[in-house]
Amino acid sequence: MQSKNINPVVYIQSSVISYLVSRPSRDVVIAGRQPISHDWWENHRQRFELRVSALVEEEIGRGDSLAAQRRLALIENIPSLAVSDEATKLAELLLTQGAVSEGSEEDALHIGIAAAQGADYLLTWNFKHINNAEMKSAITKVVESCGLECPQICSPEELGGSSND
Repeated sequence: MQSKNINPVVYIQSSVISYLVSRPSRDVVIAGRQPISHDWWENHRQRFELRVSALVEEEIGRGDSLAAQRRLALIENIPSLAVSDEATKLAELLLTQGAVSEGSEEDALHIGIAAAQGADYLLTWNFKHINNAEMKSAITKVVESCGLECPQICSPEELGGSSND
């Protein structure tokens, strides 16, 4: 962010919001992430300046209308970051340089928005296209090659959301 924030800025990607309002899952991995998401939301988010984007709003507004309303209600008081030209160009570069897989344009744009707006963290459960060791390294190189600081990409568990804290 351009102005100095007292607390670090966290860009919340759609997957985190979805885990907060979804029904308990039978999938063991998802079922494990749901309480971690709730713990982070209830006990840790106050330490941060939260941000979303129009892209997050669009993504969480899809699907079942009642679930979409619940997801959108969670973020109604969270400032929304602009999808700037810089964010769009960075997303395109992430895709063309292979830092984000082809076909994952929205994931690349989440990274572009967070980086272009100077977020300290990008909070996500997306381990396939965003939050994995190989991709994080490649993403960081591309973002830094544009003269920007890459937000730290992490899950709620990594950002203090473990209920074992």
